[in-house]
Parts: sequence; C-alpha cells; structure tokens
Amino acid sequence: MMGAVESLLAIAAAFFIVAVSPGPANIAVATAAMHSGRRPALLFGLGLSVGLAFWGVVAATGLGVMLQNTTTFLTLLKLLGGAYLIWLAVQSGRSAARKSGAAEEITTKHGRWFRRGLLLNLSNPKAVVAWMAALSMGLGQETDVSAVAAATLVCMGLGFANYAGYALIFSLPGFMAGYRRLRRWIDGAVAGLFALAGFGLIRSALTR
Repeated sequence: MMGAVESLLAIAAAFFIVAVSPGPANIAVATAAMHSGRRPALLFGLGLSVGLAFWGVVAATGLGVMLQNTTTFLTLLKLLGGAYLIWLAVQSGRSAARKSGAAEEITTKHGRWFRRGLLLNLSNPKAVVAWMAALSMGLGQETDVSAVAAATLVCMGLGFANYAGYALIFSLPGFMAGYRRLRRWIDGAVAGLFALAGFGLIRSALTR
C-alpha cells in the first residue's frame, strides 16, 4: 500500500492533469483575462474555485456516488449546465458580432464575475466525476477521514492556483493586445466551443 505522502502526491498529480487541461472553465477564465484584465479574471477564477471546491466536498463525503446513481437529479443538472454553456456561447457570439466597445462594456460589470464563475462550475456535473477519479488514485475504503480531508484541501488549492494562473498569464499586456487585434475571431471560436460543450452535455442528459 502506498504511504500517505505517495498517496497524496498521486491524487494531486491526477487532479492537476485534469485541472490544467483545456475545458470550458479554463477557456472562460482565459478569455475573461484577455478581454477585461486581471481583476475580473481573478474574480471569475475565484468563483470557479468555490464551485469546484463544492464538488470536491461532494466527492469526498461519498455523495458523488449517490449523485451518479440519481438519474433524475443528474439529468436535470446536465440540462442546466448545458443551458448555461449555451448562454455563455450566445454572449461570446454577441461579443464577436460587435465591431468595438466590448471590452469597455464588460469592465463595468466586476460584481458579476464571481457569480458567473461559481455558476459555471456548479452547473458542471463532470466536475464531481473528475474529483472522484482523482481521489480514487490514492484513497481506499480503509482511508481515514484526515487523509481524505488533506487530499481534498490540496486539490482545492491546486484548482485555485490553476484558475489564478490562467487569469494572471492571459491578462499580460501581450495577450490582451493580441486579443484586441483578434477579438472577433477569438470570441467566435470560444462561442463555438461553448456551444459544442453545452449541446454535448444536453445530449448526454437526454440519452442517459
């Protein structure tokens, strides 16, 4: 059996690989950073982190297994998550359609960024699956509560660091300048990715 440190490292590595991989949340925070700068992106990332942490608690307490077996609730959550992703796709599409002024409009809405990030991860049932997969890398049925809590806290920290990293990197002047030059193309591509993810989530809900 792996020791406590080896177990924690295995969980952290598995979670980190999932966290940093491109997905709706990372794409959203990177776009927010290029579009509106560091502060809105960090607020958005903080909301994402809190939503991710919620699913971590669900997975760590064993509720994730119950959720996976509750077809009605999981289907509803997927439908809501898909609808929210499609809404984000519409917003990105509208931004792509505007010729100018998009950045100025969004920078006046700092108070909404945290809530948007929170809703994005709360409406993503795949997050709890990722948590369960990561925790299963190093925890067994005989693992005590303190080990589960430690692993969950480490993964929460990694999730926050990931989103903060995306926010800080993509808010650098070079990325923001490139975004301003290619805004309509980038927003159009992001809209397409969100739409694909949203319709894919809805399809998985209806075909379960």
